[in-house]
Amino acid sequence: MTVSLRLGDGRLRVPSDGVQQERSLARSTNGAAFTYGRAVDAPDLLDPTPTRRVDGRKAGETLTFAFAQGVAGDTWHEMFAAAALPKTRFSVDAFARDLFVADLVAGCRTTTLDGVRTQLPAKWLERVLSRPPEDVAVVEFRREILGELAEHREQRKALEDLHGRLRELLDQLQMVPARNTDVLRRRLDILSTVKACLEFMAASFPGVRSGLARIPAFATEVMASDGYRALLELLDYDDHLATVDVRVRVGSDGRVRGLALAKVEENTRSRFARTPLGRWVARLVLLFRGFRFDAEELIARAVEQVFEGLEQTVLALMQLSYDLAFYLAALSFRANAQKAGLDVCLPTIVDEGSTSIEGLWNPLLLAHEKHIVPSDVAMEPPFLTLLTGPNSGGKTRLLQSIGLCQLLGQCGFFVPARSATLRRTHGIFASFGQPPAADASEGRLGTELLRVRALFETLPVGGLVLVDELCSGTNPSEGEDLFRLVLTLLSELEPQGYLSTHFLTLASDLERSPPYERLSFLQVELDERGVPTYRFQPGVAKTSLAHKTAARLGVTRDDLSALVQRAKAARR
Repeated sequence: MTVSLRLGDGRLRVPSDGVQQERSLARSTNGAAFTYGRAVDAPDLLDPTPTRRVDGRKAGETLTFAFAQGVAGDTWHEMFAAAALPKTRFSVDAFARDLFVADLVAGCRTTTLDGVRTQLPAKWLERVLSRPPEDVAVVEFRREILGELAEHREQRKALEDLHGRLRELLDQLQMVPARNTDVLRRRLDILSTVKACLEFMAASFPGVRSGLARIPAFATEVMASDGYRALLELLDYDDHLATVDVRVRVGSDGRVRGLALAKVEENTRSRFARTPLGRWVARLVLLFRGFRFDAEELIARAVEQVFEGLEQTVLALMQLSYDLAFYLAALSFRANAQKAGLDVCLPTIVDEGSTSIEGLWNPLLLAHEKHIVPSDVAMEPPFLTLLTGPNSGGKTRLLQSIGLCQLLGQCGFFVPARSATLRRTHGIFASFGQPPAADASEGRLGTELLRVRALFETLPVGGLVLVDELCSGTNPSEGEDLFRLVLTLLSELEPQGYLSTHFLTLASDLERSPPYERLSFLQVELDERGVPTYRFQPGVAKTSLAHKTAARLGVTRDDLSALVQRAKAARR
């Protein structure tokens, strides 16, 4: 009996049907030089206009270096953290710190894929989620993709599997080979992973209606290119260097008695194959030109050339892996909320009309495993709402919730609410008060006045303003005068806004005689025991419950007297 075996990288490979497989691949050239044609558009999942965000000289050089010998693990994260995104009018510095965007990302960047906990790129997600696109079409494009993923489990699974494959490619490019590593084999493995990713992409996401359709379309176009055909032939040549005919002697008991080599036939159909004389001549020419190469180095040159033809494709695949992280983070956010018994939704965003949010909750509380109480919010623009009530009653948390809901909704992300209609804004100013820094040149009053100035320097007309404890850094009479001034001038910017305050007398005066229309008032709701419910109702609080807060924190007269007596006793 004669069996045909394939000889690859020095190892025998048995064909699936036991005989040599015939392949017929279109060849663009017969030599070592290839023409690959134009670069295929990237499968951009964040912008309806396909954009290569890291397509440039630096990215190409980094990729070439990574293919040759690997790069540090954070190289790609840093590159994408600075990548171009759709144009935005939002000033990141005006809200990112006080809305704790980094903490929000930390709560949804961990996801489980095929039973393995995976960390999504934090800096990239912070960048995307703090830059709501100016173009409405960009937001709708993302919402359609996320809506389809939320609706179809099989599409979510395909997305997760694709991210895992692309993550493997990224890991291979980041890995710095050890001294004893077969460098040529590593590069061939990278090319094999590229091929596997494209094949998976071409066969995935059938019947999709959203921008996910770009994934199989991109793969199909790449697989029709000369560069991809060269890749196939190279990998086939690596896998099928030669065919070895082996004669097997079998005894009467069915056992193999011996093997004899019958014939070895080199795979000469590949463009990478050369006759022994051709290989000798090529090496002689290179030697004459001052180069010294062995046979493996000649193959390595072909590998590098094939990779060069696919460089733009690999960059597009890496960009796709970061785009997928945006949707995986959104799905992780949704899963965490559902686990806590909370709702998320894709909001309706309007250019005119009011904002209405049902079941709004603060996503920053998920990490602390606290009992979260949703609230309903309705805002008629242009408007300002004054929040009053005791400390620890939920005022600051409500401000954060409103800001994050607006921010995430205008990024095309899920929002922390049961349902929501958001009036579009072109900027957010969020300031929840910070103590002066150790090296600050101003005291509390100066710091507060600078905060007021920053508000007017940053907030665009129609913007969303969220300020906690406005004008709290000075005495009540001066603070109230400044508060009135801010309200009067702020109204001219026609904002959507919430301002919290402990100036209860002033708030009551303003409720009785509002300085302009659509100034509304909300107070912390208290139960029958006078304990905050973390919900809000119309009106102005009658007291800040300072005595209850003092009792809770041990700052009553009796508490402090006891501490004084203890200090005296310690001295004796």
